[in-house]
Amino acid sequence: MRCVSVCVRGEWFRVPCGGPSGSVQLLGLEALRRYHHAKKLEDADRKLEFSMLRCRGGELLHPEDKAEDVLEDNDFVQFAENDKHDCFPTATAVQHSYQEPKEYISLDGNSLTTADLVSLGQGLFKIKLTPEAEERVIKGREVIDAFIREDRVAYGVNTGFGKFAQTLIPKEQLAQLQENVVRSHCAGVGAPLSVERTRMLLVLRINVLAKGHSGVSMETLDAMIKAFNASCLSRVPEKGTVGASGDLAPLAHLTLGLMGEGSMWSPQSGWADAKAVLEGHRLKPLVLKPKEGIALINGTQMMSSLGAEAVERAVGVAMQADVIAALTLEALKGSTKAFHSAIHAVRPHPGQMEVAERLRSLLDSHIFPSQISESHRSCKRVQDAYTLRCIPQVHGVVNDTIAFVHKVISTELNSATDNPLVFAETRETISGGNFHGEYPAKALDYLAIGVHELASISERRIERLVNPALSELPAFLVRDGGLNSGFMIAHCTAAALVSESKALCHPSSVDSLSTSAATEDHVSMGGWAARKALRVVEHVEQVLAIELLAACQALEFLRPLKSTAPLEKVYELLRSAVSPWDRDRIMSPDMEAAHALVRQRQVWRTVQPYMDEYRKKLQA
Repeated sequence: MRCVSVCVRGEWFRVPCGGPSGSVQLLGLEALRRYHHAKKLEDADRKLEFSMLRCRGGELLHPEDKAEDVLEDNDFVQFAENDKHDCFPTATAVQHSYQEPKEYISLDGNSLTTADLVSLGQGLFKIKLTPEAEERVIKGREVIDAFIREDRVAYGVNTGFGKFAQTLIPKEQLAQLQENVVRSHCAGVGAPLSVERTRMLLVLRINVLAKGHSGVSMETLDAMIKAFNASCLSRVPEKGTVGASGDLAPLAHLTLGLMGEGSMWSPQSGWADAKAVLEGHRLKPLVLKPKEGIALINGTQMMSSLGAEAVERAVGVAMQADVIAALTLEALKGSTKAFHSAIHAVRPHPGQMEVAERLRSLLDSHIFPSQISESHRSCKRVQDAYTLRCIPQVHGVVNDTIAFVHKVISTELNSATDNPLVFAETRETISGGNFHGEYPAKALDYLAIGVHELASISERRIERLVNPALSELPAFLVRDGGLNSGFMIAHCTAAALVSESKALCHPSSVDSLSTSAATEDHVSMGGWAARKALRVVEHVEQVLAIELLAACQALEFLRPLKSTAPLEKVYELLRSAVSPWDRDRIMSPDMEAAHALVRQRQVWRTVQPYMDEYRKKLQA
């Protein structure tokens, strides 16, 4: 018989739909009866007026409808009393647009990329293990099982943790030991990670466990994979890790939900009791075996997963920064001479040469001529300001920074970072320090410092666009100045974001506080490094979105002259989302639309075919 999960006054109950004749009204009454039975209350609410809401889609159910006609097996339903002001107190955001993926990515613990991890976070793929990974996991678990049978002492298997590492735990308490370490380490605070970031955290932990050096069982790992594929995601507070023994608090919260405790989210249920969510998806809560508690919470996966997102977004914004800067240079009638290949060949930093080559492919050339450039070819200006002339040198080092950080994070995504590590070949466990987050922490601090420079120089180019003394354009890029303020405050927003990022660029990894009774006496602060790197990257995206708006608005005052074919296509892209400014209007929606184009890499996708054409014609 079809069953659904019904939430009554904050408690979840598994209730049969009642067969072909069972109505929504009867379903609600049965759920209420089970609530009374669980709470040992008298069944005094039979005449209570109530409503039923399907969590997925948010449809209000008619009481006379047949439950099996309007609900699917394992659906989630909210029960609410009609006389309550907050009709559905526990109905939280459900991802209405979620489409269950059909394709799989195979995890082997060795080859997960940052791009794959972000795609998995977006819910675009399910996962499975390779046969080789399964074999490694099984062999690793055999080592732990042998330790238990032979009463051999191993840290985290039959001892306490941290300061209590010398305390031997009796065999009959080993299961409780693993549960205790998870519960006690659930000490995070702050807002929960987003659904996408929690997916990334879970799948990255699975990938690392697939290396076979953690000693977890295939049963446990398979349960985690099923939870990921069903998008059953624990509530993970974003704050509380010092990045020393890895991200202990966030990973403990991740594990707690899988144990059926705390809160959990799925597309069908929204936020609900973890056990109810798992049962609603026909999944069983984890029952931890010796070593598995510490194996699931010890590692650098939160800082690394957030770092992977930061790196991927930084790659996208850095590529598009070159395109947007080229638009500004055109609008300000700048010179292309500073991008000559000979200049950059004698200072051959890879990023610098790459940016210069991109600018040459976008700006005036015999392949893509520019009427704007032709209009000022005979001007007497000798050279441009640094914000235009030094784009390759400034943007270039950002590219090289991102490449370095990408390498570090990619290595971390496929590294065994818990403790102790299990080595099946020698049938031993070895305690070490791979959990220390210094590598990702330092790299992500470096990423924030590097990518921030794109916003710093972009804000200065915005200043040149809106300042008539520097641009020869109308003040703040609008006609009837005084009556209209144009881009005046948009520039202020860019300046505010840049200033805020300056503070965020202070390295978190230069700080260390001793924890765990001086056992963990040096820490990385990698969790904060990752979170603030993401904030800096977002600020860069937003500042460059403002520059994109300003540069395209500046082109309006140069018409009917046209820029190059690729840059005109970028102009058309923006104008498909944002109309020109002829008078003041609310600026925020335009900024959000431009930011979305940058986030989605639409600016880059628009020019990429033209850049490819440029290279081919040069080589012909």
